[in-house]
Amino acid sequence: MREPTSIDTLSMRDALKTSLSSASQDGQLSRETAVGLFRRHLGRHHGEIRRLFETRHLKGVAAASVLAGLTDGVIACLADLARDVNGGGEEEHPLCICATGGYGAGLLAPFSDIDLLFLTVDPLPQTVSAQVEYMLYFLWDLGLRVGHATRSIAGCLAAADDDLTIRTTLLDARLLWGPRDLFAEFGRQFSNVPERALGFIRQKVEEREKRHSRFGENPHLVEPNIKEGPGGLRDLQTLNWMGRTALGATGLNPANVQDHVTPIFASVGLLSEQETNRARRAWNFFWTVRMHLHYIAGRADERLLFDVQPVIGGRMGYAGHGRQAGVERFMRHYFLTAREVLRLGYVLEPGLIQYLDGPARPDDIPDALDEPLTAIGACLIDGKIAPALSSDFTASPIEMLEMLHAANTHQLALHPIAMQQFIRHERDVMKLRRSPRAMAIFLDLLCSPPEIDQHQAPSHAFNGAHWMALLSETGLLGALLPDWSRIVGQMQFDTYHIYTVDVHSIEAVRVLGCIEQGSMADEIPLAYDLARDGQSRRALYVATLIHDIAKGRGGDHSELGSEVALEICPTLGLDLEETETVSWLVLHHLLLSQTAFRRDIDDPRTILDLADTIQSPERLRLLLLLTIADMRAVSPTVWNAWKATLLRELYTRVVEVLEGGLAATERDGRVAQAKELARDGLARQNMPETQIEHFLGLGYPGYWLGFDADTHMRHARLITDTDAHNAPLTVEALPIPTRDVTEITILSADHPGLFSRIAGALAVASASIVDARIHTLSDGMALDTFWVQDPFGRAFETPQQLTRLNVLVEQSLAGRLNVRREIERSVQERRPGRRMRAIHVPPRVVVDNRASDHYTVIEVNGRDRPGLLHDVTEAISGQSLQISSAHITTYGVRAVDVFYVRDLLGMKIIEPRRIADIKAAILAVLGNGETTLATENAA
Repeated sequence: MREPTSIDTLSMRDALKTSLSSASQDGQLSRETAVGLFRRHLGRHHGEIRRLFETRHLKGVAAASVLAGLTDGVIACLADLARDVNGGGEEEHPLCICATGGYGAGLLAPFSDIDLLFLTVDPLPQTVSAQVEYMLYFLWDLGLRVGHATRSIAGCLAAADDDLTIRTTLLDARLLWGPRDLFAEFGRQFSNVPERALGFIRQKVEEREKRHSRFGENPHLVEPNIKEGPGGLRDLQTLNWMGRTALGATGLNPANVQDHVTPIFASVGLLSEQETNRARRAWNFFWTVRMHLHYIAGRADERLLFDVQPVIGGRMGYAGHGRQAGVERFMRHYFLTAREVLRLGYVLEPGLIQYLDGPARPDDIPDALDEPLTAIGACLIDGKIAPALSSDFTASPIEMLEMLHAANTHQLALHPIAMQQFIRHERDVMKLRRSPRAMAIFLDLLCSPPEIDQHQAPSHAFNGAHWMALLSETGLLGALLPDWSRIVGQMQFDTYHIYTVDVHSIEAVRVLGCIEQGSMADEIPLAYDLARDGQSRRALYVATLIHDIAKGRGGDHSELGSEVALEICPTLGLDLEETETVSWLVLHHLLLSQTAFRRDIDDPRTILDLADTIQSPERLRLLLLLTIADMRAVSPTVWNAWKATLLRELYTRVVEVLEGGLAATERDGRVAQAKELARDGLARQNMPETQIEHFLGLGYPGYWLGFDADTHMRHARLITDTDAHNAPLTVEALPIPTRDVTEITILSADHPGLFSRIAGALAVASASIVDARIHTLSDGMALDTFWVQDPFGRAFETPQQLTRLNVLVEQSLAGRLNVRREIERSVQERRPGRRMRAIHVPPRVVVDNRASDHYTVIEVNGRDRPGLLHDVTEAISGQSLQISSAHITTYGVRAVDVFYVRDLLGMKIIEPRRIADIKAAILAVLGNGETTLATENAA
C-alpha cells in the first residue's frame, strides 16, 4: 500500500487542467502561456513537497512517490495539449506514453531524469512524430531532464533482446497516457519464459559485479555512491527486477511498486517476515538519503561525500552520542544498511535460481571427500561445498563452522546456498561462544597458512582474510565475538581512513598474510624475514584482527582494546602467554609508527624509551609486523618507501639497545667509528689530510650519528667546494627513488628564521617536507638536510624539478623571493574543496620536556595547507627558539609536525609562562587557517 501523504496527486492534475482551461481563449492556448502555467504548477508543488519532506512529514519513499505522481499529471496534461495542437485521435494514430526506468517504478528524485517511452506503431505516423516532438521541446523548456525512446512493440522487443539495460528499463514500463489495449498487448508479448528469466538473472548478477568493481568493490569506502555502489539502491532494484522476471505473470511493472522489493518475494516464501521488514527499512532509508542529497546539491548527485554527510545526518536527526559524532552515527547506519542489502542478495539469489531451475542437484563426491563431508552434513554442488538436505543448523550450529573448516582444508569454495543458510542461522552461532571446538576452528581459519598458488592473486586465496570477510558478511563473526559487532560499519570522519573499522581490520589480516607468504618480499624484505621466523603466530594474527576492536567507544581505543583482548583471547583458546602478548600488542599497536614519524630517532632518549617499553626482541618483531599490516590496510596511498625506511631504521636501533648497545661509552665509540669510516673514505678519494681533519672537527656527536658514511663524505665534498669558492650558500638536491624522497642539503651561514625561509621556498615549489635535520657546525655554518616529496608522494627526479628546487631555496635565502606572497597565491590556487573543508581539524599544540634529554619537543596538530610549515616555524623562530630537527606527517587533511627545539642559549624551555607564550603563538597560526575555512563554509 502507498504511504499516506497530505498531497493528493490527482487533485494536482485536476488543478493543472483547470488552469489550462481557464487560460485558453476559444479553445486556443499560446505555447508561451502554457509553458508559464506548467512551470508555476511544478514550482509550487515541488516547493510544497520539499517542505513536507524536510520537516519530516513525508518519508523518502512517500516524497519520491508524490514527485512521480506530480510528474504523471504534468505528462498527461501535456499529452492532451500536444494532441490538441497537432490533431489526431487515439484510433487514427495510436500512441502510448509510458514511464520507464526509475520513474516507471513510481518513484522520482527531485533532479532525476524522466525516462519516457513513446509506444506507437510502425511505420511512425507523421502526426505522432509531431506530437512527440512537441512534448519533448516543451519538457526541455520546463527545465526537465528527459530520457526518451520512440518504438513500436516489435522495436521494444528487439531492443530488449539486444540490450540488457533496455530490457531492464522496460520491466518498469508504466502507462501514463494513451490506449490501454496497446499497452496491454505490449505487456503480453513482453512476458517471460523460465529459460529467458534464468538467463536474465545471471546477466544481472554479472552486470552487478562489474558495477561493484567500478564503484568500489567494498561497500564500506567512506564516501559511497548511494545509487550505484555496493549495497545501494541499484542493488535493491536489481533484486526487484530479478524477482519480477522470475515470478511475475506479465514481466511488466505492477500497478503498485511502492514496496519495490518485498511483496513479490514474501508472497512465495523467499523472504521471512524479519527479512521483509529489513528490506523495507533499507528501501526507505536509501530513498530518504537520496532525496536529501538532491535537495542539498540542487542537482542529481548520488555521491555521499564528506561535505554533505554531516548535513544529511543532522537533517535526519543523528545527534552526537558520547564521543561519537552525529555524522559517524549516521554513516554507520548507512554502512549497516548497505551490508543488509548485500546479505539480502545472498539470501534471495539462490532461492530465485532454484525457483526457476528446480532444486540444486548434488555432485558425486570424490572418495577422498566422501567421509569428511558426509560426517558434517555437507555435499558438493557444482564443485562447491553446500549443506546437505539433512542439515539442521538450528539444532547443530557447529556444522556451519565444520563446513568452513572442511572448505579451508580441502580448498573448496562456498556455494551460494551455504551463504544463504549461514546468514539465516547466524544467531544460532551465539550458542557456540563457549565451545572449544568452535573457537579452535575459528583460530584455524584466521591463521590459515597462506600456501597459495603463485599464479593466484593473494586477495582470492583461501587465507585468513578470505574467511574473516566471509564470517563477517554472514554475521557469524559477530555472533561468535560480540565485540566485533560493535565495529561493523564503524567509520572515522576523516580523509585518512578509507574503510570502516571492521573492513580495515580484515584488510590488515590480508596484508599480514601477504607479508608471510612473500608477495611483498621485494617491498618489505625485513618484514618477510621476520615473519618467516615467527614463534607467536596465533597471537600476531589475533592481535591484527582485533587491534581496533574498541574504536567508537570513547577514550583511548588502544587502552580499551587491550582490556577487551584479555576477555576475548581466553575464549578463543589462547594460553596465558599468548593472551598477554595480544593485549600488549593491541595496547602499543601505534607505538612504532608514532615514534618513527613524530620523533627524532637519532635522539638516544627516543630509542631508550622505546626499548624500555618493548623489552624483548620477539615483541619488537611482532609489533613491527602489526604496524606494517595496520598502515598498509589504511589505504593504498599511506605506505611508501620513506616510511618503510624510517621503520626499518627504528627497528634496527631498538634491536641494538635490546642487545645491550647505546650506552654512553658505546655512543662515543660509535661517533669515533663514524669519523674513522669518513676518514678512510675521503682518503681513498684523495682528499688532502688537512681538509679531512677540518671536516672531522666540524660536526657535533648528533651529526655523526645521524648520517651514514656515504652521506658524511658527500657533505665533506660539499663543504670543501663551498670553502674553495668562498660561496655564501650552497644547495644540493639528490633524488633517492628507493625511498620515495629527494634529499636537499643546504650549507649556509646560520641565522634566526633559516628553517622558516627554506620551508617557505619548498612550499612554493609544491614540495612536502617529510623530515628535516638542522645541524650547526663548529664554525657557525648551518648544514641543514630536508627530505621532500612531490604532491603525489614521490621523489623529485627530473632535472627541471631539481633545478627549480635549488633556485627557489637560493632566492628565498638571498631575500629575492617574496615567500609570503607566493604562499598566499598557492593557497588560493590549491584551496580545498567543500568536501575537504567539511573535515574539522582542531588545532592542538603539545610541549613535552620528557621525550628528550637535551631538547624540548613541540608537537603541532592542525589542518594541512600550503605554507603551514613555513608559518609554524616562523612562529617558533619568533619565540627565539632554535630548531634542531623536524618530523612531518600527514593523515589525510591533518598535519602532525614535531620539532626538537632549544632556546638561544642551548637550553630546554621549562618556564611555564614561556611555554604558554609558545603555544599561543603557534595556535594563532593554526587558528587562522581554521577560521578562514569556517568562514568559507558558512558562506
